[in-house]
Amino acid sequence: QVHLVESGGGLVQAGGSLRLSCAASGRTGSLYVMGWFRQAPGKEREFVARIRWSGQSAVYADSVEGRFTISRDYLQMNSLKPEDTAVYYCAAAGYSGSSYYTRSYEYNYWGQGTQVTVSS
Repeated sequence: QVHLVESGGGLVQAGGSLRLSCAASGRTGSLYVMGWFRQAPGKEREFVARIRWSGQSAVYADSVEGRFTISRDYLQMNSLKPEDTAVYYCAAAGYSGSSYYTRSYEYNYWGQGTQVTVSS
C-alpha cells in the first residue's frame, strides 16, 4: 500500500503562486508515476500534470502548461487564475503499460485533496 498526503493549499489572489506538496509513504518502490488532478464544484475531476517517479517525462494539461511545474514531491503553481480554483489531488500509480497516465482511472492511490482558491 501507498499513502499520499497533500499540503500547501490555500487562498491566493489572481497572479499569485502556491506550491502543493505530496508526501508519499509505504511501498513507494512500486510506483511508476505521480500525478495531480483537480475538481471544481459541479465539474468532473480533470488531469493537471504527471511525471514519472524517476523525475522524467513531465506532461501538463493545456490549461496549465507554462504556469505549473511538477516534480515528484510538489506542484508549483504560478500565475494563478480564478479558474484554477478547485480541490487538488495528488495520485500515484504503478507501471501498467499505459502511455498516458492522464486519466484518473489509471491511478491506484489518491490523497485526501487540498483546496486551492484563487480570488479575482
